[in-house]
Amino acid sequence: MTSKIKVDNINKVSDDSNIIKKCGTTTTIGSGASNPIVVDGSAVTLGRCGGTVALASGATQTGFGRTGTVDWQTTPKTATFTAVSGEGYFCNTTGSAFTVNLPAGVAGAIVSVADYAGTWQTNNLTVAANGSEKIGGVASSPVSLSTEGQSVTLVYVDGTQGWINTMDSTSNVRGSTALTASVTGACNTLVTAPCCANVKIATFTGPGSFIVSSTSIVAAENTVGYMVVAGGGGNGNDSPPGSYSGGGGAGGYREGRNVPIDNFTASPLVANSPTNAVTVTAQSYPITVGAGGAGRVQGSNSIFDSIISAGGGFGAMDGGAASPASAGTGGSGGGGNFANTGAGAGNTPPTSPSQGNNGGTGINTPPAYGSGGGGGAGAVGQNGTTSKGGNGGAGVSSSITGASVARAGGGGGFAVNSGIQGGTGGTGGGGPGYGPAGPTGTPGTVNTGGGSGGSNPGAKTNGGSGIVVIRYKFQ
Repeated sequence: MTSKIKVDNINKVSDDSNIIKKCGTTTTIGSGASNPIVVDGSAVTLGRCGGTVALASGATQTGFGRTGTVDWQTTPKTATFTAVSGEGYFCNTTGSAFTVNLPAGVAGAIVSVADYAGTWQTNNLTVAANGSEKIGGVASSPVSLSTEGQSVTLVYVDGTQGWINTMDSTSNVRGSTALTASVTGACNTLVTAPCCANVKIATFTGPGSFIVSSTSIVAAENTVGYMVVAGGGGNGNDSPPGSYSGGGGAGGYREGRNVPIDNFTASPLVANSPTNAVTVTAQSYPITVGAGGAGRVQGSNSIFDSIISAGGGFGAMDGGAASPASAGTGGSGGGGNFANTGAGAGNTPPTSPSQGNNGGTGINTPPAYGSGGGGGAGAVGQNGTTSKGGNGGAGVSSSITGASVARAGGGGGFAVNSGIQGGTGGTGGGGPGYGPAGPTGTPGTVNTGGGSGGSNPGAKTNGGSGIVVIRYKFQ
């Protein structure tokens, strides 16, 4: 007969703690906090609650298999590398695009990649198979991943299809950190755009600052759209006895937008790269809003960061006993006088796209005289004729503030002798010019950059003040 030893528990001599303990259907091997094995019926549990089960160095495991997931490596990759099956990688292309080389294909091999910084749309990540192996059934065909925030999981199936994409997320779930800003200046405003719940509009009608307190984690969202309009030029008058003056030129007009981020309806003068938008950082940006010129004075510049719009040129004058004086240059040029047919040049200094246009010339054909209209952002000032002062050049319209508004129109030219009309002001705030048949010379409209209308002797009228608008995505 076979000998048997029958016990329920085995205890240590030193402290009487359990080495093996039987309780009901559960057998525990080990004691206290270090219990390593529990056998309960058909289930075997390794470790204790809150403990860790680890394979010893050099040990291997069999029979557990992989569950279709990867072990994510938390150190981001920033340059070309070769992936290892079973691993996932956060790929940071902020500095430059690079390539992930897949491992040799073995059935069940799995690799994942994810956009670390939300930059794949700018600097793509390329995924390349090993040798002539296939990706999605196509041999030797690298794949370009170009979606912001994308993540992809590839599994090697067989030689026919090679690596197949089993998961492709483009939801780009990210934190809410976004561009945050404020404005200073008594008359300046910061509001949510009436058209778009995720866009804010900062409008400066006077001096102040655009203060960026935090930036977005998405680099492209740190670019802001802008419209910078300078002050319009005054008419050609300076002091009695004065002159018969040409119309003032409109203030320079410059505009930009980042179309993928905020595609508002802009003017025909909207810029392309590299001035299509201004990239901001966390700092204060002083804003200058140009005043309109008074009489023979050029309008003042408006400035936001590197964007400078030049003040509008003043109209030409006929000084009576004094020598005639030419029209001024600027964002748009001033109109010429009948005694000085030359007109002021626009887009001075030059920008691309052009910030304005030339003024129109005057005409000297007694007994009727017409001065030229000031140039506008959208058109040259018209020439004066024997029957009418030249019309101011048209401005341009933009919906950067949420509604279409015209700005930067040139001032109309002065006209002499009964029955002759003064030139009309250009759309966008240009003042009409004086003529015996009307209307009287009129200042440019405030905060449009419109040029002043040409006036009768001694009457100085101002160009309209400028404006600066900044538009950005804030959530």
